Amino acid sequence: MSQAVATLVRDSKTVGVVFFNQEQPEAPVTVTGALEGLTPGQHGFHIHEFGDNTNGCTSAGPHFNPHKKTHGAPTDEERHVGDLGNIEVGSDGKAAIKFDDKLISLFGAHSIVGRSIVVHEEVDDLGKGGHELSKTTGNAGGRFACGVIGIRQA
Repeated sequence: MSQAVATLVRDSKTVGVVFFNQEQPEAPVTVTGALEGLTPGQHGFHIHEFGDNTNGCTSAGPHFNPHKKTHGAPTDEERHVGDLGNIEVGSDGKAAIKFDDKLISLFGAHSIVGRSIVVHEEVDDLGKGGHELSKTTGNAGGRFACGVIGIRQA
């Protein structure tokens, strides 16, 4: 089993932790975690290309997209590897995260380890919104919080 973790930060304040677990290279990755301090509703949730947060979330670069596809939903064939859809934030500003993803991996050339996870300020339209940014970012707005994904010791 391989495990990874990211501590998400906004303005030097921790807003949550996300864990990634994968039994073997062909298995889906289980993503779990908890976030707080967000506005209620849905927020885009993506793996970004670079594990660089030296200039805040901006330096994380674009969505992780090694296959050069257009933006989509996690269940779409046509999607970035980093397209994880939306997380749901309750009226208390908190989100509990738990889902499996079949495209991201903690193994191999397209591993997400060393990249960034980003929570966006707005809902991700999953590439179906008709906005000029729908097919590249899901028109999910600014970057609320981010963290670098690193190996977790079991």
